[in-house]
Amino acid sequence: MKGQSVMIELKNLSVKYKGSESNALTDINLTFHKGDFVCILGKSGSGKSTLIRCLNGLQQPTEGDVYWNGSSLSTMSEEEIRKVRRKTGMIFQHFNLIPRLSVLQNVLTGMFGYRSTIKNLLGMFTEQEKKQAKQVIFDVGLEDQLNRRVEKLSGGQKQRVGIARAILQQPEALLGDEPVSSLDPGTSNHIFTLLQEMHRRLQLLSIINVHDVTLAKRYATRIIALKAGEIIFDGKPSEFDDEKFFDTYDADDQKQREFSHV
Repeated sequence: MKGQSVMIELKNLSVKYKGSESNALTDINLTFHKGDFVCILGKSGSGKSTLIRCLNGLQQPTEGDVYWNGSSLSTMSEEEIRKVRRKTGMIFQHFNLIPRLSVLQNVLTGMFGYRSTIKNLLGMFTEQEKKQAKQVIFDVGLEDQLNRRVEKLSGGQKQRVGIARAILQQPEALLGDEPVSSLDPGTSNHIFTLLQEMHRRLQLLSIINVHDVTLAKRYATRIIALKAGEIIFDGKPSEFDDEKFFDTYDADDQKQREFSHV
């Protein structure tokens, strides 16, 4: 990590939701650098989604803080927070697309953070903006679906639209909240291959929540495992062995034996 610029730091970060007896996250201290491709593992309810949402200010911490290039999110103005979100591409589990709009129209919404509200409401885009959108659609392999309504696409195609939309933001960081959990294994691999290619070509910081340990070990440069809101592993994919898997998922002996052959 030496020589790399720090992009995001979490210092003593805890989150407790109203009405909950326990924390969603407890005393999280992490540093993420440009070039990291991080996969976050953990059972449902381990705090993965809460952590991702804290990174761009969608979730406010109960204690501690998040820093972007040394600047605290908690002390930023609304305009400064918007600038952080412009730099952060977000890929969602359930796509968050507008079904009745075309692929091109959905991808163009990735530019909203850079444009006036009135232009966004009227759907007014320049030829240069459309050209940029068409290029990222080509990059994700959907050029033949350009004018097709999103509701007509497969799950894998919809997720490619989501990736294109995020990339059109020209992000410094790419966040994903279980972006392949609803897809079959083959499509999931295709999506992660695409994410890895984009990550390398654009020199991003990528932080992806994932439920599939095999995908994390295949594509990540770093794995973080959460359990009950606490970090129980942070290291290289090769170091995430069957013992760490067992601890993370409270897996039974059969699952542990299956994992040992991954």
